[in-house]
Amino acid sequence: MITDPIADYLTQVRNAVAARHRMVEIPASKIKKDITKILYEKGYILNYKFDDEASVQGNIKIALKYHPETKTPAINSIQRVSKPGLRKYVDSGNLPRVLNGLGIAILSTSKGVITDKEARSLNVGGEVICYVS
Repeated sequence: MITDPIADYLTQVRNAVAARHRMVEIPASKIKKDITKILYEKGYILNYKFDDEASVQGNIKIALKYHPETKTPAINSIQRVSKPGLRKYVDSGNLPRVLNGLGIAILSTSKGVITDKEARSLNVGGEVICYVS
C-alpha cells in the first residue's frame, strides 16, 4: 500500500480552511517544512512553528490566515499535481502559471523546493508538487 504524505498534508490544510479553523497540526517531514516555509513567505498562512519534541518525527503547527473583516481565507484552493502513481515533471521552458500569475506552483528542483517564479529566474525545472491560489 502506497501512501502520499504530501497529499495528506495538503488535505489537512484544505480541510482546516474549509472548517474555518485557526490552527492545524500536521506530522512533519523535510519537504512538508519546505512547503510550509513557502506558504508563509508568499502570505498564504499567518505563522508556523516546528515542534520537534512532540514525537519522533515532530509536528508542524500552522496558523491559518483569514481576512480580518470579511473572514475569507487566504488559501482559496490547494491541489496536488504530481502523485506517486503519475509524476509530473516540467523543464525550465514549460513552467506552469497558476491563475495567470496570481497563484503559485511549488516545485521540487535540484535547487530545493521553490516556487515557479523562482524556478523561472534560476532557469531550472523539476517535479510539480502542488498549485496554490
